[in-house]
Amino acid sequence: MLGSMAKWLRILGYDAKYVKDMEDEEIARIAREEKRILLTRDKKLASKCKNSVYLENNGLREQLKKLIKEIGLEINEKNLLTRCIICNERVEKIEKEKVRGKVPEHVYENHDEFYICPKCKRIYWIGTHFENMKKFIESIKLN
Repeated sequence: MLGSMAKWLRILGYDAKYVKDMEDEEIARIAREEKRILLTRDKKLASKCKNSVYLENNGLREQLKKLIKEIGLEINEKNLLTRCIICNERVEKIEKEKVRGKVPEHVYENHDEFYICPKCKRIYWIGTHFENMKKFIESIKLN
């Protein structure tokens, strides 16, 4: 229901658990037990969990603005891309030489810093996508 939101929360450095194909009661139980804020587009599900935010708007920008306003979500540039956007683990710095052959050659030649997810082994680097993310984040802060 909110897969893009989970991805963006991870981009922002937040621990964001994403579940699907699960009964509402189970989702609410997990949120309570793990002391998480439940984000949902399901009004009925939101009512089952005291610590929830109902996101009725479809747009990611508007949803993030609501989280900034309602729960004080902070956007701190130093936390950007500190988590794997796929499995939510904290990424770790990896020596450049260890990624040779695992990233496109032009990426290897033009970048010096690389990060790896210890769980899924996905490799990250600060490329042009990072600047695009920062522009998107600034557009949220300004409006």
